[in-house]
Amino acid sequence: MPSRVVLGIGASHTTLMNTHWERVDHLERAHRFRNALLEARDLLRATRPDAVVVVGPNHFRGFWLDLMPTFTVGVDEVISSGEHGTPKGALPSHSPLGHHICSGLLRRGFDIAFSSRLTVDHGISHAVQWIVQSPGLPVTPIVPIVVNCFAPPLPSLERTRAFGDALALALRDFPDDSRIAVIGTGGLSHTLPFPDWRAPVSDNDKFLVESWRSGRGRWEDFEARRRNIVVNATPRLNEEFDSSFLSLVLDGRIAELPDRFTDDAITNLAGNGAAEIRAWLVMVAALHYRPGRLLAYSAMPEWLTGMAVSVISGDPEIPGEKQ
Repeated sequence: MPSRVVLGIGASHTTLMNTHWERVDHLERAHRFRNALLEARDLLRATRPDAVVVVGPNHFRGFWLDLMPTFTVGVDEVISSGEHGTPKGALPSHSPLGHHICSGLLRRGFDIAFSSRLTVDHGISHAVQWIVQSPGLPVTPIVPIVVNCFAPPLPSLERTRAFGDALALALRDFPDDSRIAVIGTGGLSHTLPFPDWRAPVSDNDKFLVESWRSGRGRWEDFEARRRNIVVNATPRLNEEFDSSFLSLVLDGRIAELPDRFTDDAITNLAGNGAAEIRAWLVMVAALHYRPGRLLAYSAMPEWLTGMAVSVISGDPEIPGEKQ
């Protein structure tokens, strides 16, 4: 029997929630977002997945300018860099599914990159920490898929949508009668003080680009100054864009995204961090563009980001299916 995709989750992420919680603890909107992550965690646990595919971006702690693939699948060991309160070290992985996804994407026209020892940052591990992990229970094994969202040239929205369509087919022909969940993590509107690496201007720009060129094996050497640059950035949110994007997700119309917005328009309207909505696009495509349900939206300038959590129901239960 083929496998089933039982749940989709879209969730924003931020390490500032881990390291600066005391500054927002008095804000109902901060609690609303965090509680939505925990609600998504409970929904995920209730679906009893055998594996969770986590689609997210890279923030230059596992990938570098010496080699920057567009889409990468972790097929064996997964190691979390552990920055700013996120899990550190090995994460449980589902190697058979990782290999199957990689092969399935290749058969469908994607010359996918893969890694048998993939280092991920909070673009993947924040979702593991807050959604996949449940206190007192084993962590469900994951397959990470990293999408290049910060080192242009980026995959187009159209190509990203096609990638999600190919992933949907690959997941459903995994021949193990498995229950699979998909999480897309990132966004929504926000601007990180990350320059276009091809044209740095300020001293901080040049420092960041050098850290991206030379960070392999020593990213922590750059982290203190880098963190200072990030936490002191000026917030830039666009709640109108966030609302429009979420409407497409909730109405099952996110396939229209590449037709409604150019790649440059996303950045101009919602900041360079909004490129991370590519992870949501992949997730919803993997759920065959079913309508979703919003658990929370909170505009959080304190975290530089418009934060949202949404869920999409997966394939229906099959009578007589194994329990």
